[in-house]
Order: sequence, then C-alpha cells, then structure tokens
Amino acid sequence: MFKDKILLITGGTGSFGNQILKHFLNSNIKEIRIFSRDEKKQEDMRNFYNSEKLKFFLGDVKDPNSLDYAINNVDYLFHAAALKQVPSCEFHPMQAVNTNVIGTSNVLDAAIKYKVKRVVCLSTDKAVYPINAMGMSKALMEKVALAKSRITEDTKIMVTRYGNVMASRGSVIPKFVEQILNKKPLTITDPAMTRFMMDLNEAVNLVMFAFKNGESGDIFVQKSPAATLEVLSQALFDIFGVTNYKKNIIGTRHGEKLFEVLLSREETTHIEDLPDYYRVIPDRRNLNYSKFFQEGSSEISKANEYTSHNTEQLDSNALKKKLLKLTYIKKTLKVGENIEIENL
Repeated sequence: MFKDKILLITGGTGSFGNQILKHFLNSNIKEIRIFSRDEKKQEDMRNFYNSEKLKFFLGDVKDPNSLDYAINNVDYLFHAAALKQVPSCEFHPMQAVNTNVIGTSNVLDAAIKYKVKRVVCLSTDKAVYPINAMGMSKALMEKVALAKSRITEDTKIMVTRYGNVMASRGSVIPKFVEQILNKKPLTITDPAMTRFMMDLNEAVNLVMFAFKNGESGDIFVQKSPAATLEVLSQALFDIFGVTNYKKNIIGTRHGEKLFEVLLSREETTHIEDLPDYYRVIPDRRNLNYSKFFQEGSSEISKANEYTSHNTEQLDSNALKKKLLKLTYIKKTLKVGENIEIENL
C-alpha cells in the first residue's frame, strides 16, 4: 500500500516517529515527511538517518498555513503531534486545547482539503473517563476526528488509543532507570497502581493495523497485559542487579488514576472483538434527538470497562522478559548509562 506513496507524520520527531521510521526507511515508500516545531530534533534526525526519503517541515499544528505546505500531495497521514505531559497540561490547559483539539482539527481540515486517503490519529487511555486536562483535550480530539469522519468520503479517518508506551520519552521506565543508575530511591506514587505494558513496536503495529483494516470513524485498542508499579520496580531492580534498594512512596499525584481505562463501559457494548485488538464501531446516528434523550440501552448498565486492573496481570518474571526486549534497556545495560530515547 505504501509503494511510491508519500507519508506525513505530525509530531514525527518523538518516540513514535523514530520507531516507525525503522519500518519504512528501507521500504519502497517514496517519501516520509516529518512535521514538527522543534528544529533541533529535526536536525538530529536528519543527521542520524541521513536518508533522501526523509523530508522535514518546520511548523505547528496550531498554524494552518504551515500545514498546507506539509500536507499538499500527501497520500497518508499519521497524526502524533500532541501535548502529552499531564502536569504541563494541568498548568496550561488552553495550550492542551490549542494543540490537541484545535491543532487536530487543523490537521484533519488540511487532510480533507488535499484529499489525503487515510489518516490515523493517535490517542490515549487518558481520553476515557478523563480526570485531567490532557485526557480531556484528547477526548475532545477523538470527538473532532469522529465528527470529521462523518463529513468526508475521500479521506478515511481512524483513531488508535493506547496506554503509556514502555520506555517512551517522558514515561516512568526511563525515570526509574535513571534513579537506579544514580543509586537514588525509586519515586513511586502507589505500588498498587496498574499500567498497561505496551512497547513501541506494538504501538506501531496498532497504528498499522488501524491503517490497513480501519473504516472511517473506527477506534482501535490493543489487548495488552498490565502490571503494578510494585512489579515494575522489582523487575527493574532484578535486571540491574540491585539488592539494597529503597523506595520513596509519595502517593497518587494530582491528575493521575489508580488504573488505566482503554474502553469505557459504554463503548464495550458496540465493539468488535478481534484476535489482538478491539474495534469500537462508530456511532452513525444523525441529529435525531429522540435517540439521545428518550431511548436507553440496558446493555450499558450491565457492561464493564476494559482497564489495566481487569486485563492480564504480569508477574515480575514475565515483565522482566518483556523489558529485556526493549532496545532502551538493552543499550542501557550495555553502556551502563542512560540513553536518549529519540536516538535509538
């Protein structure tokens, strides 16, 4: 499907963009466009990959004019640009709205304008039952994507939703590893807190599955195992040979959840259960208000959401095997120091 095609990745200098380049740079794709606002990271990528297939566009999803240049003549688009840090979005919620909601609207408007064939928007578990500004803005991002999927036939728009990606930039694993290497106590919020355990390859596979199999308006979720922070910390202690370890339990931070939710109770009543994924079938109702205000569903009352508490739970040994497959962990063990995620 990608032979002689042009792919654009917004926010392409991040962990996802770097990982997906490994899948495409040696393929028969014609061109990969990286759109982001960080010129330093673009220069680092340009030097690191040194590929004629890579083209870089400096701009911001909040600026529709900068998107016009990047999206013109593009066949496919992966929309990964976002503000993702919970604390920064809590302090600057309008920036989260401007980037995650209005920015997404700008990207999709440009994609529709230039007749991009397929778009996959990357979302997060925090968009389900959101309690923080980042999650709320991502939930609205999904609504924007689904609304625009209804008004265009030329551009297919899909959404993928997943939890924190293991060892991605800004996630907890690099922070734990840094504390271990510097012989500092591990800062743990709540040992019983669970998180889905998904690596970057799985994140890319989820996007590719949605791209190849999705219909406009679909939301895809990967079936993923989970583990508690207690199990994660123990697995990392074992990997790095730490026996005399200390933990600093600080309690759940503002805007955090005890467990992640990838599918809401309401969504589980209209999903397709695939071997490795769940597909949320889009609601195609038009503005028929009786369906929203006068008709109910007994199924919703009986349903259960899909969370990191009720999925498969990994023990320390199983999680250790999964961690040891990560490039980040392999390179950290090899050189004995922390590694820049985006250069892996």
